[in-house]
Amino acid sequence: MVLLTRLAKQVYRRSSEELLGIHMRLLMALSYVRDHDNAPQQELAEALCMDANNVVLLLNELEDLGYVTRRRDPHDRRRHLVELTDEGSRALTSAERAQETIEDDVLRALDPSERAILWQLLTRALQGAEPDVPPVPDGAATTPISA
Repeated sequence: MVLLTRLAKQVYRRSSEELLGIHMRLLMALSYVRDHDNAPQQELAEALCMDANNVVLLLNELEDLGYVTRRRDPHDRRRHLVELTDEGSRALTSAERAQETIEDDVLRALDPSERAILWQLLTRALQGAEPDVPPVPDGAATTPISA
């Protein structure tokens, strides 16, 4: 696990706001919201390991940018559900495209098939940690990590 942390730090160090177009913490939040449509605000706090107050501030910023909306859960009026907007989807897509250059740099020692395997394994591991992560589609293993 230490290796994953070290690799993540390499990615984080290279992920400047200028390159991505948004701050890395916003990218992480948008990615989670995309993968967990209508996620409860509390679930986002748990997934990002943030306290509830900081998540409120993060969501306020994302709402101000027009990237997410919050609405009351129709089944539990005490909860807020977070949805990605079209603008948020565009910002996320743009940041993920910019991040491909970072992946190329950090993963340059891996060939395309190794990158595909790494992506499959990391996705499966994340599914175990976050059960609502969408499954890896057959044949789509090479898509997220560029060659």
